[in-house]
Amino acid sequence: MKPRTYLDHAATTRILPQAQDRWLEVSSLVGNPSSLHDSGRRTRRIVEEARESIAEDLVTRPSAVIFTGGGTESDNLAVKGLFWRGQELGKVGVVASSIEHHAVLDPVKWIGEHQGAKVLWVGVDAVGRINLDEVEAALALQDVALVTVMWANNEVGTVQPVYELAALCRAHGVAFHTDAVQVLGQLPMNLTELGASAVTITAHKVGGPFGVGALILDPDIKPTPVLHGGGHEREIRSGTLDAAGIASFAVAVRSAVEHQAQFAVRVKALRNDLISRVLASVPAAKLNGEPVLDADRRLPANAHFTFDDCEGDALLMLLDAAGIDCSTGSACTAGIPEPSHVLLAMGAEPQASRGSLRFSLGADSTTAEIDHLIEVLPAAVERASRAGHVRSRS
Repeated sequence: MKPRTYLDHAATTRILPQAQDRWLEVSSLVGNPSSLHDSGRRTRRIVEEARESIAEDLVTRPSAVIFTGGGTESDNLAVKGLFWRGQELGKVGVVASSIEHHAVLDPVKWIGEHQGAKVLWVGVDAVGRINLDEVEAALALQDVALVTVMWANNEVGTVQPVYELAALCRAHGVAFHTDAVQVLGQLPMNLTELGASAVTITAHKVGGPFGVGALILDPDIKPTPVLHGGGHEREIRSGTLDAAGIASFAVAVRSAVEHQAQFAVRVKALRNDLISRVLASVPAAKLNGEPVLDADRRLPANAHFTFDDCEGDALLMLLDAAGIDCSTGSACTAGIPEPSHVLLAMGAEPQASRGSLRFSLGADSTTAEIDHLIEVLPAAVERASRAGHVRSRS
């Protein structure tokens, strides 16, 4: 059987052998990290060493690293916890970009509908980049508790001006959160230099296990907890810590940071080859997001296309049958036949927003996989287009 071509590394990537080995090693130990006996203290040391390792790699303080169950939990803790903190001070405004991942989008909508937040959605331009002037105008309203803007978009790969956003928020005394799940390992990350209040990362995007992530939180800020219980993690996130997952997470972060520059150069070259060959072989294809491919304004591993007159889900299944794994966007909304909210915010028509695919590369991506994609893509697009025409006439 011919090996499958995996072009969905933005959804998740393979666990690194060294991260898997570390998980197996620690998972064989007994001892709750909160227990006071020797076995508990041994497990606690493993957790704290991982915390120190991640802090060193991301250039922040160990006390800033709050372990969670993954990116969605970290985003919810940041959005809800920082809003509730601000609400206690009489600040009820929340500023968010219109292209956030649903792990931010949905909690922001929820606090607007159920918690009294006054939500201001900030628009983006045709390549998916936020308007800084809109954010600055919102901050001038004086009642903003939180600004949350993702570091780079998970669908189209556009990188946001997060350093400028963080500086704006600091100048106004407003908490700034950024979801950096897609950025870790692709772009340099110096969190002290960034100066954000809270940054979301997760393990499985960089070769760690599922079910563990972190909120890198300014130690001087204490959000209202979402989970209440044993008071773990500075009384910010209660719950028994997954020592094995955390230890494996630290190994994956170390590898992602150490190899970031080399990774970016290699996958950017592959990504550029993929883009040029898709556009050459499928005249109806349109590249979405930042068009300047040699700049750092687009994630190096991301290529996102709209295919005219095609339904993205139909095209995805045709490629799946041909042995290619890709995505219509976020894996969290896969299978939902709705237009991409990201593309709609960028000004695309609803029909075009449904006919889009994301190809994302990883450390083990190869030219042979791109060859395979180009071999089967034109015929798949033609079949999906014919099916679309039939449905439109029925």
